[in-house]
Amino acid sequence: MRISCAATPSLSSSVASPLFAPNSHSFANVSLATAPSAVRLRVRCDVAAIPVLSFSGEKVGDVPLDLKSAPSDTARAVVHRGLVAEQQNQRRGTASTLTRGEVSGGGKKPYPQKKTGRARRGSQRTPLRPGGGVVFGPKPRDWSVKINRKEKRLALSTALSSAAATADALVVEDFGQEFEAGPKTKEFVAAMRRWGLDPKRKAMFLLTEVSDNVLLSCRNIGTIKLLTPRTLNLFDILDSEKLVFTKSAVEYLNSMYGENAEEEGDGEEEEEEIVLAGDN
Repeated sequence: MRISCAATPSLSSSVASPLFAPNSHSFANVSLATAPSAVRLRVRCDVAAIPVLSFSGEKVGDVPLDLKSAPSDTARAVVHRGLVAEQQNQRRGTASTLTRGEVSGGGKKPYPQKKTGRARRGSQRTPLRPGGGVVFGPKPRDWSVKINRKEKRLALSTALSSAAATADALVVEDFGQEFEAGPKTKEFVAAMRRWGLDPKRKAMFLLTEVSDNVLLSCRNIGTIKLLTPRTLNLFDILDSEKLVFTKSAVEYLNSMYGENAEEEGDGEEEEEEIVLAGDN
């Protein structure tokens, strides 16, 4: 899916970003040579109207998606930094190899230094021989990188609002009750086709509550990512060609990543500062 860097179609760009997979979103042609610390975060809030479809595929209305998004000149840098931080923080960093000093054995000189006609050798655990140590191999390390909380949230909301601006997102009514009788993958695929989705294309579903029958109905479809607000992540958003939300999921996004979300956070920070001042 190719989406713009802002939440308005007028700012769309057809330049594909080499930073992401072919199916991922593309952002404005902004150079990433600028150091992340030099990029000043500017936030704006745009409203996109997303059509709401019933389980039968009929349009029953529109719902506004009012999310913060970074301006066109910084959107690509913000999303790129958020994606890199997310991927690196998932690395466990437990890969480890043994050097020649850590491999067991090799304490005895295999043969005399001279009078053998062979090259001198002090240990059988030299990196030149099988079973020897590894030269410059990986060692356990911490790959995590720090990213500000507001910058991380802005990267995620920018990707969501960009998809909504380019008609790559849609809203469906809650369909959990449709699978109360039991899990049916065939019915889920038929519903996707009624919503205009290709089961062979990558799609991300965001639901506030996932019933067991819905989970079982779609787990055999390899192109679907079924996420909840707790598992929502930037990579799956960028890697999907279509984003599907339920009405309750849109309400959650507007409350967490909308214009009023930061104001509530600022109020908590001010309250904390007052408490600290009172303790002093």
